[in-house]
Amino acid sequence: MSSEGSTPGLGVAHDDAAKPWETQRRGMLLLVSSPSGAGKTSLSRRLVSDHSDLILSISTTTRPPRPGEEEGREYFFKDRPAFQAMIQAGDLLEWAEINGNLYGTPKAPVMAALEAGKDVLFDIDWQGARQVAEATPQDVIRVFVLPPSWRDLSRRLHARAQDSEAVIGQRLALGKREIAHWADYDYVIVNKDFDRAYADLGHIYRAERMKPGRNPWLPAFVTGLAEE
Repeated sequence: MSSEGSTPGLGVAHDDAAKPWETQRRGMLLLVSSPSGAGKTSLSRRLVSDHSDLILSISTTTRPPRPGEEEGREYFFKDRPAFQAMIQAGDLLEWAEINGNLYGTPKAPVMAALEAGKDVLFDIDWQGARQVAEATPQDVIRVFVLPPSWRDLSRRLHARAQDSEAVIGQRLALGKREIAHWADYDYVIVNKDFDRAYADLGHIYRAERMKPGRNPWLPAFVTGLAEE
């Protein structure tokens, strides 16, 4: 795991108690959306693996697992009655029906992470992103990932060899509706080159962490600097 989640001690030797930038912050929710096949999942998982203070929100879904997927890693897999019970109980931060399957985000772990100063990354569609932004507007940053061309997106979906032609057709049609919402997002990345797109996503994440509103320790820290 990378140590980039910790801010250096500004050139001064401090013990842990004197590092408020490491212990006194409110987390944020980084919402990454794209049409299926544009690369948001690969980008998201690499960003999480490289930043120790960033955790991946694991969604719940009624769709069956794909080859290689595991319970609790890619998704929590539920049948429709169990998912609907979560909706009725108010246990989901957001949910939507996509291609005949239900997807949603369990609320409790996300809110606990925010309060603990952890950042949470969502690999999420535009409907879910809108619901999360409405529920916690002060904590949300939204990033939309676009493919360089529609032909490239179709090629990527076929190369995965995970879906039938009919399902790929559905994903491409849904993708057209997805990209219509790009202007709702704070940032847009065109994933023509994965390494460049990943660098852009990392810059966005680190810059947003530096905003004063996410670092409640700053007023007291600046006052202390002024009094030295």
